[in-house]
Amino acid sequence: MKNLIEKLVSDALAALPPGTWDGALPPVPEVERSRDTAHGDFACSIAMRLAKSLRANPRKLAEQIVARLPKNELIERTEIAGPGFINFFMTQAAWQAELARVHAAGMAYGHGSGGAGKRAIVEFVSANPTGPLHVGHGRHAAYGATIANLLEAQGWSVHREYYVNDAGRQMDILATSVWLRYLELCGETMPFPANGYRGEYIRPIAAALHTKHRDEFRRPAAAVIAGLPPDEPAGGDKDAYIDAVIARAKELLAAGFRTVFDAGLVEILADIRDDLEGFGVRFDRWFSERSLEDGGAIERALARLRAQGHVFGKDGALWLRATDFGDKKDRVVVRENGQTTYFASDIAYHLEKRERGFDLLQDILGADHHGYVARVRAGLMAMGEPGESLDVRLIQFVSLYRSGTKVQMSTRSGDFVTLRELRAEVGNDAARLFYVMRSNDQHLDFDLELAKSRSNDNPVYYIQYAYARIASVLKQAAERGLPFDREAGCASLALLAEPQEREMMREVTRWPEIVVQACELRAPHIVVHYLRELATAFHAYYSALPFIVDDAGLRNARLALIVGARQVLANALDLLGVSAPETM
Repeated sequence: MKNLIEKLVSDALAALPPGTWDGALPPVPEVERSRDTAHGDFACSIAMRLAKSLRANPRKLAEQIVARLPKNELIERTEIAGPGFINFFMTQAAWQAELARVHAAGMAYGHGSGGAGKRAIVEFVSANPTGPLHVGHGRHAAYGATIANLLEAQGWSVHREYYVNDAGRQMDILATSVWLRYLELCGETMPFPANGYRGEYIRPIAAALHTKHRDEFRRPAAAVIAGLPPDEPAGGDKDAYIDAVIARAKELLAAGFRTVFDAGLVEILADIRDDLEGFGVRFDRWFSERSLEDGGAIERALARLRAQGHVFGKDGALWLRATDFGDKKDRVVVRENGQTTYFASDIAYHLEKRERGFDLLQDILGADHHGYVARVRAGLMAMGEPGESLDVRLIQFVSLYRSGTKVQMSTRSGDFVTLRELRAEVGNDAARLFYVMRSNDQHLDFDLELAKSRSNDNPVYYIQYAYARIASVLKQAAERGLPFDREAGCASLALLAEPQEREMMREVTRWPEIVVQACELRAPHIVVHYLRELATAFHAYYSALPFIVDDAGLRNARLALIVGARQVLANALDLLGVSAPETM
């Protein structure tokens, strides 16, 4: 219905006197649901938006627009309010027709075509495979998966991708940590680095390596630690120390370092895959960072930058003039030692995405990547790609609370709650919904006790209970020999005349607008808020009026209304990756 009104207003704008737009097209009107139905069902503020540029009185301009609105049987009347709002009152038949559409469309109700013919790649989670996923990664997974679902619901062709950091310093630290635990199993004794990965999950990987290779990678502890700088807390620098241990491991193991490296990578990546699968989060591709160099993507990106004339030499390094494209400083792409930078890999990866034909590059990253957006967009533009093709959403941190007390966590020490542990405690449904019930740019306090409670304060329980309650009503009707007749119900919708019924129809039929808004704003929390409001409307309707009445027409009409609500509940929960249980 919102689209209908926007079309009618657009037609009215096009019919304004010649010369109004000076050859330009009239603007797209913005139509919104009215918060107070006394002011109509929908409102449009286009007259006030245009009044200044057209040098017109906004109220008089609104009158001109209303006078040119095409007649439509679904609009009962229009009113001009305040300084120039145009309020639209819909007929009862309009709501009934839209409710019938819910039944006809089923799971497709709410889907749109805004992204039709366009391709999006959504890259999310992409946690370094240096340990199990923790609760913070879970928020990335739930948010990214929902964004992908929303884009698909708006007609985009969506590809889901996990970027595997299988190169770089953090992975070298992991490999070295595994090797040091392996040496302990071989009988070697030495201090473990302060900046190593200390979690217990390292020990089984080391044990598997030892079982397979026995003492093949054993080196004397004295040879490992000889000449190393001091570590913390012995007056040294923990970063300098771990880097020295990594260099020593590569020196002593030579080609064997890759075997140790891969042992950690393969085991942890398999655990991450399994955890995400169990969370209902699946990827079309696990993209290897190593493949960027092996496949020539980095060299192609550098060649593109050189061809475009946007690089320069300084202090023996190669720099990108990123400031020419909105970044706050220029960036090194090749160091003085000839090694490419992480930044070069980042822009090469995004160029590779564009080469694969994706119109939208949707990245979901941690809040600590706030400086990443401008530099990667600058890199894309310098390579001749549209900067607007990149959209990055940052995810704020998660804090767990148990019985009002914050759960302390440290990733490097291994003292953290894993996503798998969280799922085991509260369930996938609670985790998926709780993770997205606040905006991604807000810090999330995850209340474990609330997530497990069977109370109306728990949004998961409250929403799912509405769905289960509708299923119970239908079951009761069938048990009494009065099964729901969908065809008869949709034919009898004119009998729904109570205020609660009009409110229910208004709420149910808001869903397509919610999908558009949540998708455009990349805001899954809008879906959660809507679900709570729909559940509230249903619970109020349930308490106000009986559904299983003697009058067959009225009974089937009311059942058609709540079945429509059930359909929308299912559709919305499906986008969030949350189940819709028949019983609770």
